[in-house]
Amino acid sequence: MQAMVLEQTSPIENSPLQLRDLPRPELGPGEILVKVRCCAICRTDLHVIEGDLPEERRPVVPGHQVVGLVSELGEGAGRFAIGDRVGIAWLRETCGECRFCTAGRENLCQRTRFTGYQADGGYAEFAVVREDFAYAIPDEFSDTEAAPLLCAGIVGFRALRRSELPAGGRIALYGFGSSAHVVMQIAQHRGCVVYVVTRGEDHRRLAKQMGARWVGESAEELPVKVDSGILFAPAGELVPSALAALDRGGTLSLAGIHMSDIPQLDYHAALFYERNLHSVTANTRDDGRELLKEASQIPLRPHVTTYPLADANRALQDLKADRINGTGVLLVES
Repeated sequence: MQAMVLEQTSPIENSPLQLRDLPRPELGPGEILVKVRCCAICRTDLHVIEGDLPEERRPVVPGHQVVGLVSELGEGAGRFAIGDRVGIAWLRETCGECRFCTAGRENLCQRTRFTGYQADGGYAEFAVVREDFAYAIPDEFSDTEAAPLLCAGIVGFRALRRSELPAGGRIALYGFGSSAHVVMQIAQHRGCVVYVVTRGEDHRRLAKQMGARWVGESAEELPVKVDSGILFAPAGELVPSALAALDRGGTLSLAGIHMSDIPQLDYHAALFYERNLHSVTANTRDDGRELLKEASQIPLRPHVTTYPLADANRALQDLKADRINGTGVLLVES
């Protein structure tokens, strides 16, 4: 099979992903083989490729927003049938036994494994996953519409939960990439008012088209205090101003897996009046199932830009340079 392989971390401008012929992955008990149709790209892929995250496996096939068809079942696998359309996401495996797993907080398990990082992912013609960590894809979505929901959607959904947005409340989104444009549609569907802070002119234009109440370049320019905020940009220097933009009792959630250092906080300006700061760590499978259910009811429509699999380096370069509105999706032909 063909796959885009990372052998050594490097800035994406150096095009470190190489197109290789690899053996088709072998199945273990309880696993399914997925013939990949497409795989969305993600800023976390950049963090893996450029070495922002600790190195776990080399070589590795990145990609963790995978949509494809079940083509083979491992021993004991029976949740899906051959030909079923499924999704593979970032969360790949947990122990299932620790105090976090048994309390519905499996995203905090200390033995988690992640797709496209500690195991090969979806920048390939075939991928393998345990069937209990695969998602059934609702019929309401095309392949390319479904792919961004498997990380941008799921993690954004958890970030929205962690932001404690009240019914009909006001929320500020900092950064308007793949995850934010999904979260915006969920918040609007729930009757909430969305404010967007982003540097990119194209991103601001898209946010306005999607119905943001206000769009600007700086948190200091927000016309009102907000009940909740989600920081999608991996920029710790934005945390103080995002906290200051919260109303009393408001909550800011930090959606990134990697973030630059947060500056020293002024307690009164940033945290007093019971303002809250919540980090977000991956997701649970319940988050994924609930996101897909709500997204299909809206129905949510991600904005996508497609690229051939062989152009993965170019797609990720465009992502890093903020040249993609919505989500980039790699099309895989096999």
